[in-house]
Amino acid sequence: MKIRVLLAKPGLDGHDRGIKIIARALRDAGMEVIYTGLRQTPKMIVKTALEESVDVIGLSILSGAHLELLMEIMKELKRKELKEVMVVAGGIIPEEDIPLLEKAGIRAVFGPGSTTKEIIEFIQKDFP
Repeated sequence: MKIRVLLAKPGLDGHDRGIKIIARALRDAGMEVIYTGLRQTPKMIVKTALEESVDVIGLSILSGAHLELLMEIMKELKRKELKEVMVVAGGIIPEEDIPLLEKAGIRAVFGPGSTTKEIIEFIQKDFP
């Protein structure tokens, strides 16, 4: 069974080059990838995750609104009872904010310099 991954760009961030590279790498690693595109609201992301029955949600954010947007996504996932979905994030996220995000349930934060190999291996270790 393929790992189903939803990739999303929450908020007004218009930079999508990185997430497209991640999407291709995950596909090349044998995962099924659904990319929502730019400017997604937390509710839109969670609705798509529910409709697509995904195993993983990957969020890319460069705008600086990571705490507000990612926390809202985690709250919405709990409201929809999607606690089993792995959530990872990437982008420009200050080190001091990572513990808050992890406490909210985000399993990993991949910052600048993270490799596609690291991301793939992190996801695959939970889905043998």
